[in-house]
Parts: sequence; structure tokens; C-alpha cells
Amino acid sequence: MPPATPELISPRSPRVGAARRLAKRNFRGKERLFLAEGPQAVREAAGHRSGGTATLVELFATPDAAERYPDIVGAARDAGARVHLAAEQVIADISTTVTPQGLVGICRFLDTDFDAVLRARPRLVAVLAHVRDPGNAGTVLRCADAAGAEAVVLTDASVDVYNPKAVRASVGSLFHLPVAVGVPVERAVAGLKDAGVRILAADGAGDHDLDEELDKGTMGVPTAWVFGNEAWGLPEETRELADAVVRVPIHGRAESLNLATAAAVCLYASARAQRAPGGCRSVTHG
Repeated sequence: MPPATPELISPRSPRVGAARRLAKRNFRGKERLFLAEGPQAVREAAGHRSGGTATLVELFATPDAAERYPDIVGAARDAGARVHLAAEQVIADISTTVTPQGLVGICRFLDTDFDAVLRARPRLVAVLAHVRDPGNAGTVLRCADAAGAEAVVLTDASVDVYNPKAVRASVGSLFHLPVAVGVPVERAVAGLKDAGVRILAADGAGDHDLDEELDKGTMGVPTAWVFGNEAWGLPEETRELADAVVRVPIHGRAESLNLATAAAVCLYASARAQRAPGGCRSVTHG
């Protein structure tokens, strides 16, 4: 049986125009809505709820994609989202990718209040301070999710986490863990310290070596890693807020590690130490 005929065939449709505008930050902020593209992101969005409210509001799908991913379309309908069968030209007009995958969702903002993050007494947090590249932000969020972090905090000097490139780079992880946005770095550090979290600033010129910290057994406590700008790292005033400034050792001839790679190394080092005998997870959560 051939795929159904699309109902939306013109990029000039008001619905299409409203979705297309969400590629711009000012419209996202005004509507508190963002785009999620591709099957993985839309699948996660369809299953996500915040405060009892479904995150996915609307889904645009080509007939071929709807036929290929009937479970995602069904989950979207179950979540109460409006589902539109759209021509490929329409999807291409909404999408911000070169090769659209036939599914674009419109989602409600899902950022978490920073005080709620603190009340949860997190044991592993990634703080993005001055991170400007959306791809890096999304990838660090994905790394934090994979390492078992309880939250990600983006400071007010960092990129918009709802930028389409950041959402794509998170590969669905944006829907998995609390994300607090727009938090001044001083408030983020002070709040986490008051919650009993050790603050480690990741910096290639740090005074402390990650391997040495692991050998000393200091990494098993609740920890927040602060990651800085891709090009110039962390400013001195941010470094001074941390309990320690830690570098990832370079054992070979590479000049440095990029932000996302360094973040993965640091977060997994903490995750392993926290799960070792005597670590905060083995003590408090088995």
C-alpha cells in the first residue's frame, strides 16, 4: 500500500512558518518552544513529560517517515501532539540539517530550575561556563548523560541549549536529565558548594593532574566539573571559584584535547571513582 498523501504541501503554510521561525533564538525564547529533528530526538521527546505535561507539542512527518517509524508517530499521538503529514519540501524548509530525516518535532522548553537541581543533592554535575559552540554543548550534555550525571548547568554566558545544532548533538540526552540554563557562574558554584559538591575546573593548564587526583582517592565525592570556552578556556575569575583546577594529562604528542573529549574523560573519571568502594554512590546508593 503506498504511503498516505501529505496534507501540508506548501512551505508558505502558517503552521510551517511558525515552525521554521523556531530556528531563531528570539522566537524560541518568546514561544518557549524548540525543534527536535530526526527519529531519536523525536522518540525521546514523545516519551518525555515535565510536571505531568507532555513535552512534544507537534510533529511534522513525511509519509515515508511515518511509514518507517509508526511507533514514533503513535507515541506522538498518544502524547497528545498534533501530527501533520508533510511533503518533503515542507520538512526541508523547517529542518536545519542538510539531509532531513523526515521527522521534525516541536517541543516545550524543559529546563529545570537551578534550585530544584540543588534540592536533589546531585553527585555528578557538568557546568558549561562560557561554552559558545552549540555542537560542543550538545555533545557535553550527551557525555554527562552517558556518565550518569544528575544534571547539566549552562551559565548565562553559554550558548542556547535549544539551538537546533545543540539538540541534535545531544542525540536525545537533552530529554534524559535535568538541565538548568542561564545561571550566573558565581551562583552555580556557590549553590553547588552549599549542597556539598566539590567544584573542579577543567583546564589544560591546571595545577592538579587528573591521574594524580584519581590515585589520591579524592574523586569519589560529589563533584561538579566546570568546562570553559572552546578557544580560551576558563577566565581566571572562574578558575578561582573552584576547589581545584585539574588538567587531563597528555601522555602522547597531541597539543591538547577538544572540549567534548576532555569533558568525557573528566566525567567518566568521576563516575568510576564514585562507584568504587568508598565512593559517594557506593556509600549512599549501593
